[in-house]
Amino acid sequence: MFKDPARTPLTKEGLATFKMLDYYPIDLGYRVKAKIVRTPGEEPFLLRTNTDRLPEYVKFGEAHFSLYNRDLVLNLYRSTESEDGSGMSNTLFVPFTDLTSGDGSYGGGRYLEFPIPAGDTMIIDFNMAFNPYCVYNENYSCPITPRENDLFVRIEAGMKDFKGSGK
Repeated sequence: MFKDPARTPLTKEGLATFKMLDYYPIDLGYRVKAKIVRTPGEEPFLLRTNTDRLPEYVKFGEAHFSLYNRDLVLNLYRSTESEDGSGMSNTLFVPFTDLTSGDGSYGGGRYLEFPIPAGDTMIIDFNMAFNPYCVYNENYSCPITPRENDLFVRIEAGMKDFKGSGK
């Protein structure tokens, strides 16, 4: 997708020098089962971005999990606008930072997305963490990770910081 001029988030200059995206080696230790604690009745809020755009989200719940003997929590967010414009999104949005942010991965954090699970558990696979599009092109408006999703551990999984032309 990144090499396809019709679909790439890269600028023309970035596309001309792009080789590949860089990922941490796949590590199944970063694939964890999380208990979902739903938080019904949350009020929608406007999520800050790197631009003036303020998309509306609502906290769906919290994902409680352990990673390398550390108990962690991530807030799960749901957009109030669906992908097809028919109502609330069916996708959970999970922006996060960790101790690799700015030291191996993008300093502003990375994102995960999941379909809304039917039950009270879900699998979080940090190997699937990706960079926001504003990393590749300043014309994109990207949500800023809320402080409550700062993880004080190193998540050496998923996409690494983008260095322009890749490796």
